[in-house]
Amino acid sequence: MTVRIGVVTFPGSLDDHDARRAVRCAGAEPVELWHGDSGLHGVDAVILPGGFSYGDYLRCGAIARFAPVMSEIIPAARRGLPVLGICNGFQILCEAHLLPGALTRNRALRFVNRDIQVRIENAETAWTRRYRGGQEITVVLKSGEGAYVADQETLARLEAGQVLARYVGGNPNGSALNIAGVTNEAGNVVGLMPHPEHAIDALTGPSDQGLDFFRSVLEVVAAA
Repeated sequence: MTVRIGVVTFPGSLDDHDARRAVRCAGAEPVELWHGDSGLHGVDAVILPGGFSYGDYLRCGAIARFAPVMSEIIPAARRGLPVLGICNGFQILCEAHLLPGALTRNRALRFVNRDIQVRIENAETAWTRRYRGGQEITVVLKSGEGAYVADQETLARLEAGQVLARYVGGNPNGSALNIAGVTNEAGNVVGLMPHPEHAIDALTGPSDQGLDFFRSVLEVVAAA
């Protein structure tokens, strides 16, 4: 069985090529999805990559949330389709109300671009099954609006198991509770501010520790 993972390209996406490469390295077939598509072409999972969709006008992800392809992704995600949003993709998932909270300007009002360590807090999602709970990995963070915020009730609810990953060794953007990523209650929709697709081999990234995000979903789809 060949697992087919769709990678959406919005106007302004810039990490879609890297996401497709990560999908190939994990052993799946990447499928190009265009923001104007009216269908998902039978994919088994979807990745919303990083970048600056629609120029980040209004708010990051605010316009992309209304792209035609999102009218297919949103109901499919609610039915259980695995969806991963990376950086700008995380912002889009929050704007689409598939994930709680929002991403705002970094606390220092500066773009952050560096290797970062995160701790996997939830290893039971469709995208983190190959990790151990508490495992620390090195990936890449590059964002100007990566500070995760939510009201206190939402943060308390997230602490019960929906925090996907936290920054360790310092909070680079001012995120509440050091949150680097969250998941929905079902565990099929995941948002992550750092970029695992830039850490799939030691030659081109700081590590190969991001590859298991993509390998995890392969195992989940194959077992379904």
